[in-house]
Amino acid sequence: MKRLFLTSAGLPKETRNYFLELLGKDPKGTLVAFIPTAADPEDDKWFVNAAKKEIKEIGMKIMEIDLKKEDKISLMEKLSNCGVIYVNGGNTFYLLDWARKSGFDEVVKEQLKNGKIYVGVSAGSIIPGPSIEIASWGDGDRNIVNLNDLTGLNFVQFAISPHYVSEDRKLLEEMSKKVNYSIVALNNSQAVLVDGEKIRIVGVGEKVSFNGFK
Repeated sequence: MKRLFLTSAGLPKETRNYFLELLGKDPKGTLVAFIPTAADPEDDKWFVNAAKKEIKEIGMKIMEIDLKKEDKISLMEKLSNCGVIYVNGGNTFYLLDWARKSGFDEVVKEQLKNGKIYVGVSAGSIIPGPSIEIASWGDGDRNIVNLNDLTGLNFVQFAISPHYVSEDRKLLEEMSKKVNYSIVALNNSQAVLVDGEKIRIVGVGEKVSFNGFK
């Protein structure tokens, strides 16, 4: 049974209780595999520290994992010891490239089957979908690694458009006509909670989706 918590901006107070509900136990002492690799190309990594602070506020422990230094065997060993796999934001193309090179894309699939929770933030929420092409729409990420295959990890059959503001609606309406999957636009106080077959948008604000998201 897949359990994912896909967010725009981590675990702010508006969505935190929904995450804890999904976790289903006292968070204190839960080990989080924290993957900040997507932030490598960014000059200002303030959001990495912000994410760590939120994780610690909840009482969970952090094991930081840099995908550039890992392979399938080391990832299997490390992720097996964690209850939560937290993939932070940054450049989506760079992140997917390293997810493939390190073998994370395959190892994380196994870990989800074993009951681990996947938490995505921004880029980390885009890669579990059917495609990451959404990352480059509008003023989005640049494909700095010249990735040709934009197929996502396919954990879910919808794409996340993070950091949604109402000005984005027109672009998303236009672009949604060119793709054959659903799109969920999340503001920074929302998340998509996936608990097996149950999928819902949680948090504060209008729930915005395209192409028949149920």
